[in-house]
Amino acid sequence: METKLFTKNDSGFVCAHCGKTVEPLGYSSRNHCPFCLWSLHVDVNPGDRANTCGGQMEPIAAKPDAKAGFVILHRCTRCGALRPNKAAYGGENQPDRTKLLISLTAKPWVEK
Repeated sequence: METKLFTKNDSGFVCAHCGKTVEPLGYSSRNHCPFCLWSLHVDVNPGDRANTCGGQMEPIAAKPDAKAGFVILHRCTRCGALRPNKAAYGGENQPDRTKLLISLTAKPWVEK
């Protein structure tokens, strides 16, 4: 039996890092703030909200991706876990800040 690794959980939230209100994405699970790109360490698999760490995830790097546009590398400030996340694009529902994504591409991508 195949295990589903993605759970759609597209709800809005208030960013724990910058305090801005983040609207639902509309087509997938929103997992980071489009304004500051910070996230929370709350998922084991995308959208499941099953991780008990709850630490803030700092965006430490980004890289272009042919399918996803950009992928952001987050590091948990509590436990140090590293997690890649697709950037959010387009639509009227708060796309990620492109200039901030581009500035993160200058940082080294190190996934250990």
